[in-house]
Amino acid sequence: MLPAQKKVLIILSDASSFELRKPDGTTVDEESGFFLSELARPLARIIDSGYTVCFASPNGGKPNVDPLSKSTVMAFLGAWWIQRREEELIQKMELENNLLHPRPFASIFWGLGRILNHFHTLEKPTASLCHGPYAFLSTQPFAYKGYKLISWSDTEEGLVETLKGGEITKVQSSLANAGAVMIDTLAAKAGSINVDREVVTGEPELLDKVLLPA
Repeated sequence: MLPAQKKVLIILSDASSFELRKPDGTTVDEESGFFLSELARPLARIIDSGYTVCFASPNGGKPNVDPLSKSTVMAFLGAWWIQRREEELIQKMELENNLLHPRPFASIFWGLGRILNHFHTLEKPTASLCHGPYAFLSTQPFAYKGYKLISWSDTEEGLVETLKGGEITKVQSSLANAGAVMIDTLAAKAGSINVDREVVTGEPELLDKVLLPA
């Protein structure tokens, strides 16, 4: 799906927390960031396939790694040697690429919405995972109306709300309200990807298999 000898733009959030709204009306900031494996696994295949990678973030700030993805428990569940390899890849990108200092959107296409509209208009392959599809809402008017998408679900978000004791903004329902067709059943989402026109959403370890030639 990706043409040969091209650059791949990887957009990461540089937010280090998300807002949690408590029942008493107060809000607290909960630490967050990207999951190490969700970036490292597709990134490794992209680099091994000979593509040049450019990182970008909303404000040009360094993306934050979610502390949970580096925890001892997660290392045990995912095999510590795999996590170690992923950490080494991210460190390599920090030293040799621009991961420590991503380009701000303003210096690329004057805003996230314009980047996505540019890719949408020219039908350039666009992959998004986990909470990432929420960024599609930056296109005004909404460019992905009628698209079938997979994202972090309201059910999964509800589990986080129960654990944290508060309410958070939900990706799935926000996209559905804007006109996207959300794939939300566990059977349809589990270990799967979805391709609708130029947009690929789903499991990070499977995205590269659709985007990159065998």
